[in-house]
Amino acid sequence: MPTPTRAILLGPLLKGVSRSFYLTLRVLPAGMRDPIGLAYLLARAADTIADTSLIPPEQRLALLLALRDQVNGVAADSASLQRIAAEVASHQVQSDEKVLLESLSPALDVLSQLSESDRKAVRGIVSTLTEGMEFDLRTFPDERSGEITALREYDELDRYTYLVAGCVGEFWTTMTYAHMPGTLKEPPGTMTLRGVRFGKALQMTNVLRDCGKDLRIGRCYLPQAMLNQHGLSAQDLLQPANSLRARPLLVELLRKTLDHFRVALDYTLAIPAGSVRLRLACLWPILIGLETLVLLADNGAWLDPGRVSKVTRNTVYGIIASSLLLVPSNALVRNAIEKRIRKIEARL
Repeated sequence: MPTPTRAILLGPLLKGVSRSFYLTLRVLPAGMRDPIGLAYLLARAADTIADTSLIPPEQRLALLLALRDQVNGVAADSASLQRIAAEVASHQVQSDEKVLLESLSPALDVLSQLSESDRKAVRGIVSTLTEGMEFDLRTFPDERSGEITALREYDELDRYTYLVAGCVGEFWTTMTYAHMPGTLKEPPGTMTLRGVRFGKALQMTNVLRDCGKDLRIGRCYLPQAMLNQHGLSAQDLLQPANSLRARPLLVELLRKTLDHFRVALDYTLAIPAGSVRLRLACLWPILIGLETLVLLADNGAWLDPGRVSKVTRNTVYGIIASSLLLVPSNALVRNAIEKRIRKIEARL
């Protein structure tokens, strides 16, 4: 297979594996695109390894850790990359993901070409994200075992949402200060904490939306301590008919998620109105996430994997179109987001 060039890796291949996130990447200011796009590619490759259920969990974990070492420059042996391609790529249904796994060597070459600060940041984010994937593989049973495990406490869920998404807000903030100096007027510490909460908002949305599907591969991210408080077990959640019984738990977690989204709004409004691209890159996931929560709040069968609360493509396009009118105005941005939050709260 011909070696993909940097342009192909960060263009057509990135578009093929990133789906809607590619829209956000393309709207970013030019200097931020390559490090964020490359970090996404490497994290997506790691995620594909971690999620390939036809391979035993212990084998996936070994391959995941080998990739992390390669990214961090701990080992520079092409045999590890060839082993990842050989053992994982053949199981991929989507050809773009297969090509990605077979393109890890050129992706690591692109990593080596980044500035030292960008390379350090990309290595850091990929390491943290793979720590979240490692947590999944070590915590939950083999997807084919028929067993199910729940997280223990809310703090464990909160830590998990940091590892798989909150850290992305942290990385995003680092990239903004590095490539757009002077843009953010708030102190870096303040923006970093807000960025972490921003990422957690999006991941909590995913956790609640995908609960029914995750349960069927043995993963209950809803903590056992909270289940106990509502007289529920992970096994109870496997029954879609228990959606109404489990609604108080959903409501409690939706309220926590909305608190994160309020901080995401603060993050977005701290970006100057003139930085339209950067604002749009934040505004889109917030609006799409809140539309998902509206659907969840209205979903009387939220535990049914066949009735996932998913925003339609047309709705996404509508959000993108309408956001172009909102983005220059703090008042309009605030109103659009707070209106959706109130809409959700009215349903709880």
